[in-house]
Amino acid sequence: MSVATRNGPSPVDAPVAPPKVVRQRRVRPGLLGLAVLLIALGGLGSAFAVTSVRATGSYLAVARTVEVGSVVSASDLVSVQVAGGQGLDPVPAGRLADVVGMRAAVSLAPGTLLTMSQLTDEPLLGPGQQQIALGLRTAQVPAPKLRPGDQVLLVSTPRDDSSSSSSGVTRFTATVTDAVSTDGRDEVVVYLALAVRDVPAVVAMAAQDRIAVVLTKAA
Repeated sequence: MSVATRNGPSPVDAPVAPPKVVRQRRVRPGLLGLAVLLIALGGLGSAFAVTSVRATGSYLAVARTVEVGSVVSASDLVSVQVAGGQGLDPVPAGRLADVVGMRAAVSLAPGTLLTMSQLTDEPLLGPGQQQIALGLRTAQVPAPKLRPGDQVLLVSTPRDDSSSSSSGVTRFTATVTDAVSTDGRDEVVVYLALAVRDVPAVVAMAAQDRIAVVLTKAA
């Protein structure tokens, strides 16, 4: 029987490396709170975006300048899309027919949203005033276009120039509330606000075609 032998030194076992210990990271309370806050803010931002989109609607805005007392027309307004609008009370675009024909209670500036508080159905009369209408020929109108708020002087004209003097001339102050040109006729209807006490005399002068209108102050 033969025996196999191995020449050289006997093998030596290699040292065994100790196992690595993985340390778990500790979550700092401050960072955890910051993460929660960011998540909450993200949720609020999303909710705000959704609310803004839902609040978007069509409203009426002023397309061009409308003077005080002027009648509002459809061409004076434009429909715009507005999101949010908290604290405002604009007129919805669907109410266009309701506001056309009303008067501007204040001057309406282009690019602003229209509100009902800026409009009125009433003539612009002050305390103790009444409104009358005068039909004047175009040549009798003292300006190319009278505007609401213009101050005018109504002067009586004599019946016969040869037999009257300036001492018999009467004058009345009035404010223009509107002026409308008639279609196809050389006439302008001027609406005036004047003191109640002056109404009978002015009406009588107008009936006799003995009145002249003088512009004293433009609005």
